[in-house]
Amino acid sequence: MARGAMEPLIVGRVVGEVVEMFNPSVRMSVTYNSNKQVSNGHELMPAVVASRPRVDIGGDDLRTPYTLVAGVSPCLKIMTDPDYPSPSDPYLKEHLHWMVTDIPGTTDASFGKEVVSYEVPRPVVGIHRYVFVLYKQARGRQTVRPPTTSSRDCFSTSRFAQDNGLGLPVAVIYFNCQRETAARRR
Repeated sequence: MARGAMEPLIVGRVVGEVVEMFNPSVRMSVTYNSNKQVSNGHELMPAVVASRPRVDIGGDDLRTPYTLVAGVSPCLKIMTDPDYPSPSDPYLKEHLHWMVTDIPGTTDASFGKEVVSYEVPRPVVGIHRYVFVLYKQARGRQTVRPPTTSSRDCFSTSRFAQDNGLGLPVAVIYFNCQRETAARRR
Protein backbone atom coordinates (compact mmCIF):
# COMPACT_ATOMS: atom_id res chain seq x y z
CA MET A 1 0.00 0.00 0.00
CA ALA A 2 1.32 3.42 -0.89
CA ARG A 3 2.24 5.99 1.74
CA GLY A 4 -0.80 8.01 0.63
CA ALA A 5 -3.08 5.27 1.95
CA MET A 6 -1.29 5.45 5.32
CA GLU A 7 -1.61 9.24 5.51
CA PRO A 8 -4.97 9.31 7.38
CA LEU A 9 -3.55 6.93 10.01
CA ILE A 10 -0.49 9.14 10.46
CA VAL A 11 -2.42 12.43 10.52
CA GLY A 12 -4.98 10.93 12.92
CA ARG A 13 -2.10 9.87 15.20
CA VAL A 14 -3.20 6.22 15.09
CA VAL A 15 0.29 5.36 13.87
CA GLY A 16 2.46 6.38 16.80
CA GLU A 17 -0.17 6.32 19.55
CA VAL A 18 -1.85 2.94 18.94
CA VAL A 19 0.35 1.06 16.45
CA GLU A 20 3.82 1.43 15.01
CA MET A 21 4.44 2.17 11.33
CA PHE A 22 3.47 -0.95 9.37
CA ASN A 23 2.95 -2.15 5.82
CA PRO A 24 -0.76 -2.91 5.21
CA SER A 25 -0.95 -6.30 3.50
CA VAL A 26 -4.51 -7.55 4.04
CA ARG A 27 -7.78 -5.96 2.96
CA MET A 28 -10.19 -5.25 5.83
CA SER A 29 -13.55 -3.50 5.65
CA VAL A 30 -15.76 -2.53 8.58
CA THR A 31 -19.47 -1.89 8.02
CA TYR A 32 -22.12 -0.82 10.54
CA ASN A 33 -25.86 -1.39 9.99
CA SER A 34 -25.26 -3.03 6.59
CA ASN A 35 -24.56 0.29 4.87
CA LYS A 36 -22.19 2.56 6.86
CA GLN A 37 -18.69 1.60 5.78
CA VAL A 38 -15.90 2.90 8.02
CA SER A 39 -13.35 5.13 6.30
CA ASN A 40 -10.24 6.40 8.08
CA GLY A 41 -10.95 9.60 9.98
CA HIS A 42 -14.62 9.92 9.06
CA GLU A 43 -17.18 10.58 11.77
CA LEU A 44 -19.95 8.17 12.67
CA MET A 45 -22.76 9.04 15.06
CA PRO A 46 -23.19 6.95 18.25
CA ALA A 47 -26.56 5.66 17.04
CA VAL A 48 -24.88 4.19 13.95
CA VAL A 49 -22.26 2.24 15.95
CA ALA A 50 -24.68 0.87 18.58
CA SER A 51 -24.44 -2.70 17.31
CA ARG A 52 -21.43 -4.85 16.45
CA PRO A 53 -20.16 -4.18 12.91
CA ARG A 54 -19.46 -6.65 10.14
CA VAL A 55 -15.70 -6.93 9.60
CA ASP A 56 -14.65 -8.57 6.33
CA ILE A 57 -11.08 -9.78 5.97
CA GLY A 58 -9.10 -10.59 2.86
CA GLY A 59 -6.01 -12.62 3.62
CA ASP A 60 -4.31 -15.65 2.17
CA ASP A 61 -6.83 -18.44 2.65
CA LEU A 62 -9.11 -20.05 5.22
CA ARG A 63 -6.16 -21.69 6.98
CA THR A 64 -4.56 -18.37 7.91
CA PRO A 65 -6.04 -17.12 11.21
CA TYR A 66 -6.26 -13.44 12.19
CA THR A 67 -6.95 -11.49 15.39
CA LEU A 68 -9.01 -8.29 15.48
CA VAL A 69 -8.58 -5.80 18.30
CA ALA A 70 -11.15 -3.04 18.31
CA GLY A 71 -11.77 0.01 20.49
CA VAL A 72 -8.88 1.74 20.19
CA SER A 73 -6.99 -7.02 15.68
CA PRO A 74 -5.50 -17.09 13.23
CA CYS A 75 -6.76 -13.31 12.55
CA LEU A 76 -6.89 -11.17 15.57
CA LYS A 77 -9.16 -8.19 15.51
CA ILE A 78 -8.97 -5.54 18.21
CA MET A 79 -11.03 -2.34 18.68
CA THR A 80 -9.78 0.28 21.11
CA ASP A 81 -10.46 3.89 22.12
CA PRO A 82 -7.09 5.67 22.60
CA ASP A 83 -8.87 8.83 23.81
CA TYR A 84 -10.64 7.36 26.87
CA PRO A 85 -12.13 8.92 28.98
CA SER A 86 -11.55 12.26 27.20
CA PRO A 87 -9.20 13.34 24.40
CA SER A 88 -7.69 16.09 26.56
CA ASP A 89 -6.94 13.68 29.43
CA PRO A 90 -6.79 10.08 28.14
CA TYR A 91 -5.38 8.65 31.37
CA LEU A 92 -7.20 5.32 30.88
CA LYS A 93 -6.16 4.86 27.27
CA GLU A 94 -6.51 2.58 25.48
CA HIS A 95 -9.99 1.31 26.28
CA LEU A 96 -10.64 -2.12 24.76
CA HIS A 97 -14.01 -2.35 22.99
CA TRP A 98 -13.80 -5.69 21.20
CA MET A 99 -11.48 -8.61 20.49
CA VAL A 100 -11.94 -11.56 18.14
CA THR A 101 -9.29 -14.24 17.55
CA ASP A 102 -8.91 -17.16 15.15
CA ILE A 103 -10.75 -15.48 12.26
CA PRO A 104 -10.17 -17.49 9.08
CA GLY A 105 -8.77 -15.42 6.20
CA THR A 106 -11.22 -14.51 3.41
CA THR A 107 -14.17 -14.49 5.87
CA ASP A 108 -15.63 -12.09 8.40
CA ALA A 109 -15.17 -11.73 12.16
CA SER A 110 -18.31 -13.74 12.93
CA PHE A 111 -16.30 -16.86 12.02
CA GLY A 112 -13.74 -16.14 14.77
CA LYS A 113 -13.75 -16.56 18.54
CA GLU A 114 -15.01 -13.46 20.37
CA VAL A 115 -12.80 -13.26 23.49
CA VAL A 116 -13.89 -9.74 24.55
CA SER A 117 -17.52 -8.88 23.73
CA TYR A 118 -18.41 -5.77 21.72
CA GLU A 119 -18.88 -2.67 23.88
CA VAL A 120 -20.83 0.16 22.29
CA PRO A 121 -18.81 3.38 21.89
CA ARG A 122 -20.26 6.05 24.21
CA PRO A 123 -18.06 9.13 24.05
CA VAL A 124 -19.01 11.67 26.70
CA VAL A 125 -16.50 14.47 26.12
CA GLY A 126 -14.77 15.46 22.89
CA ILE A 127 -14.10 13.53 19.69
CA HIS A 128 -12.86 9.96 20.21
CA ARG A 129 -11.01 7.74 17.73
CA TYR A 130 -12.13 4.11 17.52
CA VAL A 131 -9.47 1.92 15.99
CA PHE A 132 -9.77 -1.55 14.45
CA VAL A 133 -6.41 -3.34 14.31
CA LEU A 134 -5.93 -6.62 12.46
CA TYR A 135 -3.03 -9.02 13.08
CA LYS A 136 -2.03 -12.20 11.30
CA GLN A 137 -1.61 -15.04 13.79
CA ALA A 138 1.74 -16.44 12.65
CA ARG A 139 1.63 -19.40 15.04
CA GLY A 140 -1.81 -20.68 14.02
CA ARG A 141 -5.18 -21.00 15.72
CA GLN A 142 -5.70 -20.90 19.47
CA THR A 143 -2.31 -19.31 20.09
CA VAL A 144 -3.46 -15.86 21.24
CA ARG A 145 -3.97 -15.43 24.97
CA PRO A 146 -6.89 -13.11 25.80
CA PRO A 147 -6.24 -10.18 28.16
CA THR A 148 -5.81 -11.40 31.72
CA THR A 149 -7.54 -8.49 33.43
CA SER A 150 -11.29 -8.00 33.52
CA SER A 151 -10.86 -4.24 33.06
CA ARG A 152 -10.98 -2.88 29.53
CA ASP A 153 -9.12 0.28 30.62
CA CYS A 154 -5.38 0.90 30.18
CA PHE A 155 -5.14 -1.71 27.41
CA SER A 156 -2.10 -1.51 25.13
CA THR A 157 -2.57 -2.85 21.61
CA SER A 158 1.16 -2.85 20.92
CA ARG A 159 2.03 -4.59 24.22
CA PHE A 160 -0.70 -7.19 23.60
CA ALA A 161 0.69 -7.87 20.11
CA GLN A 162 4.22 -8.19 21.49
CA ASP A 163 3.14 -10.53 24.32
CA ASN A 164 1.41 -12.80 21.78
CA GLY A 165 4.11 -12.73 19.10
CA LEU A 166 1.81 -11.07 16.57
CA GLY A 167 4.32 -8.64 15.07
CA LEU A 168 3.03 -5.58 13.26
CA PRO A 169 -0.58 -5.15 12.15
CA VAL A 170 -1.63 -6.17 8.64
CA ALA A 171 -4.56 -3.70 8.49
CA VAL A 172 -5.89 -0.75 10.52
CA ILE A 173 -9.06 1.32 10.12
CA TYR A 174 -10.43 4.01 12.45
CA PHE A 175 -13.36 6.36 12.75
CA ASN A 176 -14.19 9.37 14.90
CA CYS A 177 -17.23 9.62 17.14
CA GLN A 178 -18.52 12.19 19.60
CA ARG A 179 -21.50 12.58 21.87
CA GLU A 180 -24.67 13.14 19.95
CA THR A 181 -26.38 16.26 21.27
CA ALA A 182 -30.02 17.12 20.62
CA ALA A 183 -28.95 19.82 18.14
CA ARG A 184 -26.82 17.33 16.15
CA ARG A 185 -29.70 14.80 15.93
CA ARG A 186 -31.92 17.25 14.00
